[in-house]
Amino acid sequence: MEIITDISSLRSFLKNKASIAFVPTMGNLHEGHLSLVQMAKQQAECTVVSIFVNHLQFSPTEDFNQYPRTLEKDCTLLKDNDVTVVFTPSERTLYPEAQKVLLNLPPVANTLEGEYRPGFFQGVATVVLKLFNIVQPQVAIFGKKDYQQFYIVQEMARQLNFPIDILAGETIRAADGLALSSRNGYLNNDERIEASRLYKMLLLIKQAIEQGNKNFQKLQDNAKRILTQSGWKVDYIALQQRNTLNQATVEDHELVVLGAAWLNKTRLIDNLEIHD
Repeated sequence: MEIITDISSLRSFLKNKASIAFVPTMGNLHEGHLSLVQMAKQQAECTVVSIFVNHLQFSPTEDFNQYPRTLEKDCTLLKDNDVTVVFTPSERTLYPEAQKVLLNLPPVANTLEGEYRPGFFQGVATVVLKLFNIVQPQVAIFGKKDYQQFYIVQEMARQLNFPIDILAGETIRAADGLALSSRNGYLNNDERIEASRLYKMLLLIKQAIEQGNKNFQKLQDNAKRILTQSGWKVDYIALQQRNTLNQATVEDHELVVLGAAWLNKTRLIDNLEIHD
């Protein structure tokens, strides 16, 4: 496995590769990331994983400085999973000057995560486009845990005519249902036990709808109420159309329920697809 930090060396290394599959990450890797790596290995001869904590997608009040950085451990995991190359650029490498060219994203980027984290998706889109341009993969893999992010990246690649297949990896969960996330490491023991409640509330909504309940508003409100009573601060519990991420109506059948909430100082997100 190669570890490369600069753009020119990476491009030189990749120029004769017949096919490239790419997994962008911010590091602090867990089994969820590794499942994406395994998907990538099935898609191409060469597997590239990037590790970069992208400041553009963090607001000044968010956890950019505290975000866990575990590069040595990450590289060991990736070597054990037979990754071809790890790209670990510095801040100066990806942003040699202040980034002034930014993408104008569709209105969906200002909803859900975009409403509560203004500028988040513009930061994501910027770094993903940079990385796509540097790596030039045929396939890129993103996790479904970040459902809205996957949707926006997929739309961005489609509308900008990138010759890249954007594939989704299923969310990997702990035994109690909690979606694996780098930020789970912020949770203390009591919070970790409570953290699976978000998944359980989304699962109750999914089961109710699949059993014929069409009172979407009541289902969302009940979940918010139970989480709030359990000590959470809820940003949103939202039923959306899967193919547009617009608000779902009772006529829709391809649905997804998404949730984001704070458990003390840790913000968790999750989602479940619903097959009505």
